[in-house]
Amino acid sequence: MITVNLYYKGINGNAHAFADEMESSGIAEAIRAEEGNLRYEYFQPLNDPETVLLIDSWSDQEAIDAHHASPMMKQLTEIRNKYDLHMNVERFVSDEYESDEKYIRR
Repeated sequence: MITVNLYYKGINGNAHAFADEMESSGIAEAIRAEEGNLRYEYFQPLNDPETVLLIDSWSDQEAIDAHHASPMMKQLTEIRNKYDLHMNVERFVSDEYESDEKYIRR
């Protein structure tokens, strides 16, 4: 699994408005339905009201590449530009490390 954390930064609540529009327009739900998408969720850091975090997980790089080639990327970019957002990105490749399980309460 590949997880990409995207931090959308704006001013005057624009990052939150962007996430709201992504959800209300149906684009976020359409992305969740794409083959290989495992997670697509927005969060807001408690210490930064002008940032929204998107946690975006995919089964593999091919699924990400297909997503980037989809028509939704054009729509997403237009909405991001509308709100004049800037981004920081972190990318993680998951591994299964079983010894961590003893520390996780489910």
